[in-house]
Amino acid sequence: MSRCATVSRVLDEPIAGTAVHARTWLLIEQPGPWGPKALTESRLDPALGRALEDAAEGSGVRIALIRRPGPHADHGTPPVRRVYAAHTAPRNDWVHGALTREPERLLDIDFAALGRGEPGAFDAALPDAAPHTGFPLAFVCTNGRRDRCCALLGRPLAAELAASNVAGTWEITHLGGHRFSPTLLVLPHGYAYGRVDAPTVKEILHRTRDGQVVTEHCRGRSAWARPGQAAELAVRTRIGETSADALDVTGVHRVPAGAAAQDPPLWEVVVTHADGRRWRVVVAETAATPPRPQSCGAPLGSPARMDVVGVRETP
Repeated sequence: MSRCATVSRVLDEPIAGTAVHARTWLLIEQPGPWGPKALTESRLDPALGRALEDAAEGSGVRIALIRRPGPHADHGTPPVRRVYAAHTAPRNDWVHGALTREPERLLDIDFAALGRGEPGAFDAALPDAAPHTGFPLAFVCTNGRRDRCCALLGRPLAAELAASNVAGTWEITHLGGHRFSPTLLVLPHGYAYGRVDAPTVKEILHRTRDGQVVTEHCRGRSAWARPGQAAELAVRTRIGETSADALDVTGVHRVPAGAAAQDPPLWEVVVTHADGRRWRVVVAETAATPPRPQSCGAPLGSPARMDVVGVRETP
C-alpha cells in the first residue's frame, strides 16, 4: 500500500489552509517512545497528561510533547525538562521557555489567560520562565506511532537539521496533516509547512529570524482556522507581502448556502494589513477528489480543501 504522503504528492494536493488551528502552544519535553496519544502514552505521567488535556480544553491552547532529534531509547524521564509556551497571533506573537523538575507545575497555569496570549500565565507557574529570543524554533513531526510517514520522512529531516547545527530543532508529537509529511511548525509566528527538505527549512528559519514569511510549502498560520489560513496566504501571494506580522485575519463569516444542493460551503474572510488596507476573500470548502488516505492505513476519504475563489480589496 502506498504511503499517504506519496499519494498526496502524486495527486498534487494543495497544502494552503491545512495547518492545525492553535493560537497558543504548550510544548513539553518528553524523551523516549511516544504512543498515538502521546500525552497519555509516553513516559510522561499519564495522570498528568490527562489533567493537562482537561485543563486546556476550550482554552485555545494546544499541548504537544517534544524531544531532541536522535535515537529514542527508553532511558526514563529526565530530571530536568524544557517547556515552552508560545502565542501566534500577529503583533502579539511570543515564546517563553523554562526548565523544570516539576512538570506538575504546569497545572498551575491559567489556561484561559494563556489562550488569550498573556505570557504571565506561563511565567507565574514556572519561576525561571523567560522570553525566548535570538533564534526561531523548528518542530518536525516524527510520531511514527501516529502515522508512519511522520517517522519515515520526519525523523531523517530532524536528524539532518540537528547534524547541521540548526539551533532550535526539535521533534514534536503531532501537527496534523500526516499526508503532507515531513511537516514543520516554526515559532514564534506559528506558520506550519509541509513537504519540506533541509535546505528549505534552513531558508524558512533564516527568513523567520528577520521577521519574514516564506509562502512556498506554507500550510498556514496556526493562529487562524483553515479558511483564514488560506485567505491570508492568498493575499500575501497577490501583493507580495513577506512581513510576518503585516497581515491579520479580522473576520471569518460563513456565506449562506446557495439554492443548489451541490454548492460547496463558502467562507468570507476579511484580511487586514497593518497599513489599513483590507481584502475580502471568498474561500470554498470543497472535498478533495479522487478519494485518498488521510493517513497511512486509513480508508480512502475526501478530506476538505480550502480553495480561494475570490480576492477583492475594499475601501
